[in-house]
Amino acid sequence: CNLVSLNMKDGKERWHKSICDPDQLYYASAAPLVVGNHVIAGVSGDDLDVPGYIQSHDPETGERQWRWYTHPEPGTPEAKTWPSVEAMMHGGGMTWGSTTYDPQLNLIYFGTGNPAPWNSHTRKGDNLFSSATVAIDVKTGQIKWAYQNTPNDSWDFDGANEFVTFDMDGKRYGGKADRNGFFYVIDANNGKLQNAFPFVRKITWASGIDLKTGRPNFIPANRPSDPTKGEEGKKGSTVFAAPAFLGAKNQMPMAYSQQTGLFYVPTNHVCMDYEPFQIEYTAGQPYVGSTLSMYPAPNSHGGMGNFIAWDAGTGKMVWSKPERFSVWSGALSTAGDVVFYGTLEGYLKAVDLNGKELWKFKTPSGIIGNVTT
Repeated sequence: CNLVSLNMKDGKERWHKSICDPDQLYYASAAPLVVGNHVIAGVSGDDLDVPGYIQSHDPETGERQWRWYTHPEPGTPEAKTWPSVEAMMHGGGMTWGSTTYDPQLNLIYFGTGNPAPWNSHTRKGDNLFSSATVAIDVKTGQIKWAYQNTPNDSWDFDGANEFVTFDMDGKRYGGKADRNGFFYVIDANNGKLQNAFPFVRKITWASGIDLKTGRPNFIPANRPSDPTKGEEGKKGSTVFAAPAFLGAKNQMPMAYSQQTGLFYVPTNHVCMDYEPFQIEYTAGQPYVGSTLSMYPAPNSHGGMGNFIAWDAGTGKMVWSKPERFSVWSGALSTAGDVVFYGTLEGYLKAVDLNGKELWKFKTPSGIIGNVTT
């Protein structure tokens, strides 16, 4: 729970500042982002019982400049998306993923984690600002807009995946391959949804995204049940869900090529059997309320993973590279017409812009980190 500044020449510490409270089981796993006179830092701890936030520190002194909480202010209209202030204050929404800065708009973008507990029947409403994409003015820490990818999230579909800004048709947009299985294109200036299409074959929680309202078309029969109405008032019935809580894509970043205008996305094809159970809030304890088992999704491209080229304008897959296991590494697209990614079998792979494999290199272990050049 510390943010540390080191002198790059000799490694000596310049300052360190506590950015969260480990006694409340917060921890810090997100990479900080330096933007001008700001060091942006997020926090982790989604499935505990504490609210998420993101904050900015002075790079010279480490002093905190601003902090923005991922729950609404009590008494505001947004707060009514939670059943109570108490539920909202223990509602999760961590900022453990990647933060993006767009110099054209001077905004930072980040995703927020799932609400707690997983069982959505205990927190009726949309539960702003959990499982969402948020834009904030980097100078003031004031929210510019928020788009909620999974309102009233019941499947642990953290929205913490990266938001990659790009130009299309003369406007600035952002692309996001969400854990919930949909690829979103959002106006980077005002948060208005442009399009949203599934980028994996099996999605059971929603039939699609309404482009007029921006809301998902939920499939009520596939939402986990209310455990208070189940066996002995403690358990709900088991429901099949795809994607699983690991998501159709997790924290591994996708790449965008300015040459092709395509995104290159590592994906995951795993589903789950999900059984909710009743849970009481206990300070400092995990706040989940479910048991589950995971297995490969049916008709999942011949494996548990797939590396795809995605056209954000048309919402279509241009090509794909099926993999036996989930693709859990970050992707890299270069100006040399080569795209790289790693596999859980331990291969670093290079493909051309048409998806043809150029070569692969075997490492001693599965690759879950990011490729850089």
